[in-house]
Amino acid sequence: MSNHPVRITRGTLADGREILFYDDSEPYVSGEKVRKIKDPRPLDARELPPVEAASIRRDPLTGESVAIAAHRNNRTFMPPADEDPLAPAGRGSVPGEIPEETYDVAVFENRFPSLQGPLAVHRDDDLFFETTPAGRCEVVCFTPETEGSFASLGFKRARTVVEAWTHRTRELSANPDIAQVFPFENRGKEIGVTLPHPHGQIYGYSYLPSYTAAVVRQAEKYAADNGGADLLGDLLNKELAEGTRIVKETEHWVAFVPFAAKWPVEIMVFPRRAARDFTELTDAEKDELTELYLDIVGRLDRFFEGVTTLPYIAAWHQAPTRDGEHISRMYLRIFSLMRSPNKMKFLAGSESAVAAWISDTTPERIAARFKELAS
Repeated sequence: MSNHPVRITRGTLADGREILFYDDSEPYVSGEKVRKIKDPRPLDARELPPVEAASIRRDPLTGESVAIAAHRNNRTFMPPADEDPLAPAGRGSVPGEIPEETYDVAVFENRFPSLQGPLAVHRDDDLFFETTPAGRCEVVCFTPETEGSFASLGFKRARTVVEAWTHRTRELSANPDIAQVFPFENRGKEIGVTLPHPHGQIYGYSYLPSYTAAVVRQAEKYAADNGGADLLGDLLNKELAEGTRIVKETEHWVAFVPFAAKWPVEIMVFPRRAARDFTELTDAEKDELTELYLDIVGRLDRFFEGVTTLPYIAAWHQAPTRDGEHISRMYLRIFSLMRSPNKMKFLAGSESAVAAWISDTTPERIAARFKELAS
């Protein structure tokens, strides 16, 4: 039994999408009170979008997959505070996505998903290859509070979010159409966030995203060239041996700035043990990860003088469910596009056109700043 008990309750929203509640508080966690989950909204039943509005196409020049999701162009964008769709029922002027008056952590299928449904080939052509927009997109509500951030959750609630990520990883990985489960958080209007409520997302991709595919190829090549060696494990050991970019070590985790950091603010967290995704972590590892993650996101908000809410992207890179046998462990990567107080790095010709990255600082300077911020 987990040392962090969470009761999971499933329900269905008015249009047929799934919603799950992860309760860590009474009277729900003990089962003394049971959620009813009745969505009163008069929503039409959800239908998969037509192929002309949503699909996955393969770029014939690079082989990269591109999700076509024209139906998302009309999604909710920065609604007024009293129309927060992630607030508990009854708090706003209009019904939102959460049909319960209270919740701890909630996860539901995105109303405007770029990925949904089973995998099928629409067009099987050497140059123009296209499939259904297969996969799944979920929204993870970190808290019922409409303001704040992950850093302000406190250990107990943050630990419940980790349990939610674990549960969703387990279930989505069992779907044969899903190749990778990717929890992430976008924070800040500078990143393009469309809802200010503290939340993250989980994408279940039916293909390997370009970054993941590149790491898989590199790990395969490294193993082939080095007698089956573990790229991620060896990288961690090399960073530990060099020490320059190590930000924090715990019993189970290591936080460091990567050797070839691209972003003005960037940090990674590796497990010492080879755990491929959340489902392979022990309770002790998840407890320690929660504490370390809260520490790091707290430092982010102190990274630049005068900036109290740093925009960032937090990406949980888990091993693919297939075609990733040389990926030994999961890892967290957090980065910000802010290069100095209130000045953003724009991806212009070199980065956007040919993916030739130019960094505005050095990984060692980034690491030194993170170390200065230790509480």
